[in-house]
Amino acid sequence: MKLKGSCHCQSVTFEVQSHTPYPFMRCYCSICRKTAGGGGYAINIMGIASTLKVSGSKTVQVYRARLQPKKKSQSKLSSGERHFCKRCGSYLWIYDPEWPELIHPFASAIDIPLPKPLKSINIMLDFSATWCKPSASKQTTNFSRYPQLSIEEWHKKQGIYIK
Repeated sequence: MKLKGSCHCQSVTFEVQSHTPYPFMRCYCSICRKTAGGGGYAINIMGIASTLKVSGSKTVQVYRARLQPKKKSQSKLSSGERHFCKRCGSYLWIYDPEWPELIHPFASAIDIPLPKPLKSINIMLDFSATWCKPSASKQTTNFSRYPQLSIEEWHKKQGIYIK
């Protein structure tokens, strides 16, 4: 499935192919929450990096989060590169050189209708803000940290992996 996205001011547009377009996993870690999570979490999906096409790339900036930011002298930078528009601040996608074949667009940056998942997952709940109340239903599974299944494995298990 071809995903098409943009920033709020339309300075940056992008498209990328995805086999896993269902936005099912809400991340409550402090990095996602503080950089891109309006609801106290961020949702990113998965795309094939080699298919990424960007218009307005001169407007794209990269942020690498500090791990343990309260200990600046001891903290190291995350390998994840969060791409955002330097004009309007919209977060667009994450790229991590540890998985060079993938990018992870933020579902909030996608402009086309995404399929609605029947189930969802809340992750990194050990780091959620005290004011956030993650959804709790029969269709939601909660994890303190990361789940065992990857985004691809989850889509395949649900029978919704798009070839």
